[in-house]
Amino acid sequence: MSKKLFVLIAIACLWVVGPAFAQMVNPTRWISSVEKTGEDTYALKMKASIEPGWVIYSMFTPDGGPLRAELVVAEEATGQVVAAGVAKEGEARRKFDEVFKVETLYFTGEYEVTKEVRVTDPTLSTIRASFSFQACAEQCVNLTEEFTFAVTPTRVAAAATTGGGDDNLWVFFWLAFGSGLLAVIMPCVFPMIPMTVSFFMHGDASKARARSKALFFSFSIVAIYTALGLLVSFLLGPGFINWLSTHWIPNVFFFAIFILFAASFFGAFEIVLPSWLVNKSDRQADKGGYAGAFFMAFTLVLVSFSCTAPIVGTVLVEAARGSVLRPVVGMLGFSLAVALPFGFFAFFPSRLSSLPKSGGWLNTVKVVLGFVEVALGFKFLMVADQTYHWGLLDREVYIAIWIALFSLMGVYLMGKLKFRHDSELKYVGVGRLTMLIVTFSFVVYLIPGMFGAPLKALAGYLPPRESIDFDIDRIVRDNVKTFSAGGGSAAASATPGKAVKYADFLHLPHGLDGFFDYDQALDAARAADKPLFIDFTGHGCANCREMENAVWSDPRVLKMLREDFVVVALYVDDKTKLSEEEQYVSEYDGKKKNTLGKKNTDFQVKKFNSNAQPNYILLDSRRGREQDLAAHLLAPPRGHNLDRDAFAEFLEGALKEYKRRK
Repeated sequence: MSKKLFVLIAIACLWVVGPAFAQMVNPTRWISSVEKTGEDTYALKMKASIEPGWVIYSMFTPDGGPLRAELVVAEEATGQVVAAGVAKEGEARRKFDEVFKVETLYFTGEYEVTKEVRVTDPTLSTIRASFSFQACAEQCVNLTEEFTFAVTPTRVAAAATTGGGDDNLWVFFWLAFGSGLLAVIMPCVFPMIPMTVSFFMHGDASKARARSKALFFSFSIVAIYTALGLLVSFLLGPGFINWLSTHWIPNVFFFAIFILFAASFFGAFEIVLPSWLVNKSDRQADKGGYAGAFFMAFTLVLVSFSCTAPIVGTVLVEAARGSVLRPVVGMLGFSLAVALPFGFFAFFPSRLSSLPKSGGWLNTVKVVLGFVEVALGFKFLMVADQTYHWGLLDREVYIAIWIALFSLMGVYLMGKLKFRHDSELKYVGVGRLTMLIVTFSFVVYLIPGMFGAPLKALAGYLPPRESIDFDIDRIVRDNVKTFSAGGGSAAASATPGKAVKYADFLHLPHGLDGFFDYDQALDAARAADKPLFIDFTGHGCANCREMENAVWSDPRVLKMLREDFVVVALYVDDKTKLSEEEQYVSEYDGKKKNTLGKKNTDFQVKKFNSNAQPNYILLDSRRGREQDLAAHLLAPPRGHNLDRDAFAEFLEGALKEYKRRK
């Protein structure tokens, strides 16, 4: 056999057999453990060693970025366990991604995730967790790891703790402190500052004793409110707190409470405690001494209840949706802010003259807070709506409500809208003008959100972008596609009488016309007598977007994809549920495939022995129904490579091979 003939045979063998030697990629090695942390509570821990050069994207990757990791505990769906806090990761690295235009969160070397759960089924012995994630280097792979944790629930008394983190508690403390400062300038509290301080200064001959009693009065305010936080913590407990965070009943109840609070601020009615309770406390305060100072503080809390109840209620509602420490921390921060001016002016009574005089501005503060209460209240209704798919608050509806609320607030600040207890506004001061500018600037910021703008600063308070009906970006893409196809859809003409599956929410870049289902694309390719271009891709695949932006945009590449191939994009991470008829149990791993992404991943693994994205397959459509598809490739598969010339040659070579085989 001549040397030249031997080389030709070797090349032919590699051409046909080479793709079969493609390897499944998994750059991670995992270990897991479980730790009992309290009465029927467990910390599920999973730790990965990541090969050099690879990264895993965080569970908290921002919207619009690479595919975020996702942890699913199977028994949560059955109610046998409930989450006792959000899943926690180690400290992520941060980097701005030029493709997605967001700051990505990722891990290298090691990655650890912990999820704390509470077992509600006393017979449960194992907890199953599924962790799906994306790992990327020169290519991206979508992987899922399965874990099983052994648990033995017992009713042994233990200190139940939940997460939240010291940083989060500090943030909440300062938010509660700010709420307390707002409470100070309410009409029921602010006028009492000079009255109370004067009472202590004139009721005692000794200035030092008067100051000590005034300080005791301030500390008593802190003690009373903090005791309320302790009471909430002990009454609710971590399990009930989790129920408050997730179930629709408490969320709808909180929505109604916030609307009630707002109505009170608008002047519809006053929230008051029984008069006998206030009178009894007031009589105790008249006795004097330190006991009198304590009851003076208690009387202040009771009398100011009509103004402070909505603010206190807001703090406690937000606190109850976190850990058992949050009600205590929240009430501590709130009460310190309320008590601060009393202690300060007791030491420096001469500064009382610098306080602004009571007047209509105090009611303005109440009304403004009323608008804010309504806006925040809709957040709770949104949680219930999104969780249970009621369809009440799509993104544009929610944003429209906020635009209306804050526009009305601006009109009110201008003096054009009046409530029951408002006084006449003769002119607009600098402070009110500043509030007007801030309010209307916020309204202007919200308006683009009606048409699909991300509004990243409000991501935690708005429904997801997928729920919006009028997305201008999507409309532009659809118009470009129609224009590029010469006024008609090539895909539709290739499959007359049939709609392109999933085209209502999946799209190809650059106005390309194509498919999102393999069987439908194969039928179209056969009908058009064209080779099939299979794009294994993902919504969160950064390298996929980079290839589309940098390589597919090349005029030579785009022309061939549009005219010479039938393109099918198979999304491996799409969560769309398959119909009951389409769901199946895979021969490859024995697991049920019930989403579009799982079906496409299973197809890629079984037929092409690969799980990397992007992965580009050029297939002879005439052989697309056969069992061994790898034997009918028109060229070896390609992945992430930013060489435009090489990709153009990849397509040209496949076209020549397709014509040769004819």
